[in-house]
Amino acid sequence: MKFNETLNDITLYEAGKPIELVVREFGIDPSKVVKLASNENPLGTAPSVTKILSENATKAHLYPDDSMHELKESLAKKYSVNPKEIIIGAGSDQVLEFISRSLLSQNDTVLMSKVTFAMYEVYAKQVGAKIVRTPSFIHKVDEFITYYKEHKPKIVYLCIPNNPIGDCLTKKEVFEIIDTIDSDTLVVVDCAYMEYASYKSNDYLITPKDTLKYDNVIYLGTFSKAYGLGGMRVGYGIARSEIIEQIAKMRPPFNISSLSLAAAIEALKADEFLKDSLKLHSEQIVRYEEFAKINGIEYIDSYTNFITYMLDDIYNSSIIADALLKQGVIIRNLASYGLNAIRITIGTAKQNDRFFEAIQPLLKR
Repeated sequence: MKFNETLNDITLYEAGKPIELVVREFGIDPSKVVKLASNENPLGTAPSVTKILSENATKAHLYPDDSMHELKESLAKKYSVNPKEIIIGAGSDQVLEFISRSLLSQNDTVLMSKVTFAMYEVYAKQVGAKIVRTPSFIHKVDEFITYYKEHKPKIVYLCIPNNPIGDCLTKKEVFEIIDTIDSDTLVVVDCAYMEYASYKSNDYLITPKDTLKYDNVIYLGTFSKAYGLGGMRVGYGIARSEIIEQIAKMRPPFNISSLSLAAAIEALKADEFLKDSLKLHSEQIVRYEEFAKINGIEYIDSYTNFITYMLDDIYNSSIIADALLKQGVIIRNLASYGLNAIRITIGTAKQNDRFFEAIQPLLKR
C-alpha cells in the first residue's frame, strides 16, 4: 500500500502525557499525580457549565444544530461582530486545518516563528506546502517583515501569545507586521491565550474587531484554555465573511458535539469563573518567576497560562522532565522543539507546591 508522499515529512504532534499513562507506568496513586503539561485550566470548568452538561447528557443521541446559531450569536455579541464572520471548529486547530486545505497547494510557502505551535507545520505539510521559519525562537517584528518580503508566503502565522514558550508581541507590533503584508497573503493571528495576555497588560489586547479592519486576517480563539473546556474541543475563527465562506467549505457536518456546543454557550456567560481563573494565574505565576530567580534559572516572560524555564548547560530538560514524571509531576519537555527547556502550566497553589518540592532536589549545582 502506498501512502501520500507528503506524509514522509510529517512528525506527529506530541501531546502532554495523560494522568492515566503515568499511573500505569509508575504505579503512582492517581490522587498524587499533578498534571502541569497541557495548559488546562487548573480550576476545571465553571459550575454552571458542569450543570448544563449534566442537563444535556440525555440529548447525546441527537445531532447538534449544525448551523451553531446560538454559539455564533453569543460570540458575535461578545466581540461586536457579525455571526457570518465566525466559523466554529473542534478546537481552534481544526480551523487551522480548514485554512490550510482551502488556501495552500503543492509548493506554496508559509511563514512562522522558529518555535511555535506545531500544527501550523503539520497542516501545511499535509498539502505539500513549504515551511519557512524566522531565525529567532521568539517572535521578532523585523524578522517577520524581512522573511515575508523575501519569501512572499501564502500564509503568515502569528501566535499571539506564542505556544509553546509564552512570548508575545504587543498589539502595536502585531499590526506593524500586518501593515506590511499585501492582500494575497492570509495572516493568521492565533489568540488562544489572549485572555491571559490582555489580563497582564492592555498593550497586548487584540480583538476580532481590530483584525476585521483587514480583508486578509483571521483571528483564532478557543474555549480550551481560560474557559476550561479543553476536553470539549471548541474553537473559532473570525474574519471577513468572504474568507469564512471559503474555509467553511472544508468543514465536515456536525464537527462539534451537542454537549460541546452547550458547554461553550454557557461558558461565555460564566464571567466570574473567568475572572477567578485569570486572578489565580496572575497570583501563582509570580511564584514561578521568584523560584527561577532564586535558583538562577532563566525564564521567558510569559503572557500565557504557562511558563518556560530555559535550562543552562548544567541541566538537561529530558532528565529533569523524566525525574519529575517518576514522582507524578507531569510537565512539558521542549527538547523536541530544539530547546533545552521545560514548560510548566501554572496550577493551583497546592499543585504548584508539589512542583517546587519535586524539582528543588534536582537543581543542586
